[in-house]
Amino acid sequence: MSSALPFPLPDHDCPLCPRLVQFRQTQRAAHPDWHNAPVPPFGDPAAALLIVGLAPGLRGANRTGRPFTGDYAGDLLYATLAKFGYTTGQYAGHRDDGFALHGVRITNAVRCVPPQNRPDPREIATCGQFLTAELAVASHVRGIVALGAIAHNAVLAAKGLRRTTYPFGHAALHELPDGLLLADSYHCSRLNTNTGTLTPAMFEAVFVTLRERLNRVPA
Repeated sequence: MSSALPFPLPDHDCPLCPRLVQFRQTQRAAHPDWHNAPVPPFGDPAAALLIVGLAPGLRGANRTGRPFTGDYAGDLLYATLAKFGYTTGQYAGHRDDGFALHGVRITNAVRCVPPQNRPDPREIATCGQFLTAELAVASHVRGIVALGAIAHNAVLAAKGLRRTTYPFGHAALHELPDGLLLADSYHCSRLNTNTGTLTPAMFEAVFVTLRERLNRVPA
């Protein structure tokens, strides 16, 4: 494990999940110019807001090496963050576009791309050690946005909390025992937006609610 951040990250050739290792090797053979490795967090190390996604997309973060970069989910996520003043520069879908985040960091429940974008429960649990370590030193984080039920449950597992006490629901806002606010959103995937499960207005409303609540809570 290695990291320039104050918490461990999986190695470039992380061996922990055999199925993901095999898939990664297949992608490296097919696309040697892609990132094809665990994707590190992106954004402000001292962020007050942490966004937790599911896993890197095959042609998004797995290709570019930056969370939510190069796929539709990133288009919606980064446009929303820009609207709330969390960004500088122009998002152009690649990691060298000069785009930056301020006051927010993005991470994933699973750091390697899974086949069909579906990590299995064992992989989620295994990779959870990295989210646990990240949250353990995230003293600046006051609010978390979980993109989807898997991300929501991964946060609870990292905090040692029961799912039944904090059930996932879009736009739900949970106050955790340590004072952190956990906000839920449906994942900003193309599938969810194409079907109307999630609209840009619904997505933005999650951030509005969380920010209003954080502004009422002393830092």
